[in-house]
Order: sequence, then structure tokens, then C-alpha cells
Amino acid sequence: MFSVKQKRDIAEKVQEVLRETNHPELPEGEIQFELLVQGQAQWSFGQISNNGAVKKPSVNARNEAQD
Repeated sequence: MFSVKQKRDIAEKVQEVLRETNHPELPEGEIQFELLVQGQAQWSFGQISNNGAVKKPSVNARNEAQD
């Protein structure tokens, strides 16, 4: 659903929003999370994790064309 760049950008923004909460239970380093975005069709979805958790992102040519 999203290109690798889009996923990385979204992950950075989620990390910022979580950090801005100043919640005492959050770690000082990178915050680990998983985000599932459902598209219009059943097969259309995007899974986004914190950037540090994705060592080798999978590339889908169709998704990369959107970037």
C-alpha cells in the first residue's frame, strides 16, 4: 500500500507523536510499535513498524511507483 519511503516517513512521525506525550513508561530510545492501515479493498493494507525494527524492507514495485 505504501512505498518504503512513505513507511519510513510515517514511522518517524508516529515516533514523534508518541514521544510528545512524555509518557513515563516509554523507553528513552526508539519506541517500538506496529501500525496496520486497512485500505478500501480486502487485499489493500499497509503494515508499518518503527524504523529500527525493519532491517530489510520488502519492496513492491507498484507501491514504489506511488512515491
